[in-house]
Parts: sequence; C-alpha cells; structure tokens
Amino acid sequence: MSVIFSLNPARGSRIINTVVLLGISILLYVAFAWQLLFDAAPCPLCLLQRAAFVMAGVGLLLNIRLGPSPLHYAMVIAASLGGLVAAGNQLLAQSSAGEPPSGPPLFGLSIHSWAFLAFCALLAFCVLMLAADRKWGDNALKKPVALPALIVMGLFLLAILVNVAATSLECGLGECEGTPLAPAAAPAGSGS
Repeated sequence: MSVIFSLNPARGSRIINTVVLLGISILLYVAFAWQLLFDAAPCPLCLLQRAAFVMAGVGLLLNIRLGPSPLHYAMVIAASLGGLVAAGNQLLAQSSAGEPPSGPPLFGLSIHSWAFLAFCALLAFCVLMLAADRKWGDNALKKPVALPALIVMGLFLLAILVNVAATSLECGLGECEGTPLAPAAAPAGSGS
C-alpha cells in the first residue's frame, strides 16, 4: 500500500477510493438484481442498508472528486455503522423468527450476511485509509479526475437511480407490502 502512496499520494488515494466505490456500486446492482430475480420487495431494513451504502459511496465520491479528507472518511464510517446496525438487526430478526433468508444463499451466506460483512470491510478500510492517507492540498478545490474514476462515479450514480426507481415503482412512497420482517397479525381472541 505504501508503494501506491509514495509516488503521488493524492493519486494513490483516488485509485483506492475508486476501487472501493466500484465495489459499492456492484453491491447496489446486486441488490437491485436480487430484488428483480427473486421478486423480493425490499423490507425497511433492506432499504436502510441500501441508503447506508449510498451514503458511504457519497463519502468515497467526495474523496475522489475533492481529494481525501478525514471528514469524508467520517461520512463513510457513520454510514457503515448505520448499515451494520440495520444488517445486524435483520440477521437477528430472521434468526429469532426462524425465517429463512429471502432468496437462496449467495456463496453459502444470506444476502444480509454479505451486507453485514461489507459494512465491516468498509469500517476496516476507513481505519486503514485514515492511518495511511494524508490530507493533500486544499480539499475545497476541484481536482482533475481520470476517466476510469469518472466512469465508476457514473456507475455509482446510475446504481442509486436504478435502486430508487425500482423501489419506488414497486412500493410507491410508503412501506412495501408483504415485507419479510413485518410483524404477524395477532390471532383473533388473543386478548391484546
């Protein structure tokens, strides 16, 4: 990692942030494809996880566009912590209710377990980058961005639009019908 930072520190940081942003974009596209392939309406916790990935991606996008900053990494950390809580709650709710995960496992784990691991990886990434990355120059000035980074930034923004459009078309402005973690109705005559 020090080789990437030794020649041109700001460029090395942009390359690493671009690769991680590409990973987040892929995760958002997988969530969208999962929703379509398995006809699984996203539950509220799923939507929170997607929003956390989007906010983490925005922090990375700011690092790419404006240069690395502890404030941008803090945005990624805050979003990752929120996503970690949402993914953890979803895993706990499914395990306590004895419900199977929505859709088949992906490489042996549920999609929610992968989201939990992705948020853990984002937290570890931010810790490493805060230790290795330096604040180079004035972050208020726009810096030139290479074409591959522009393509990744465009893919990320398209992933946001696709997920928002698909969820809005499927669920409208409210909560999706038949969410997997919706509480069951109390049986008639149960007293409460």
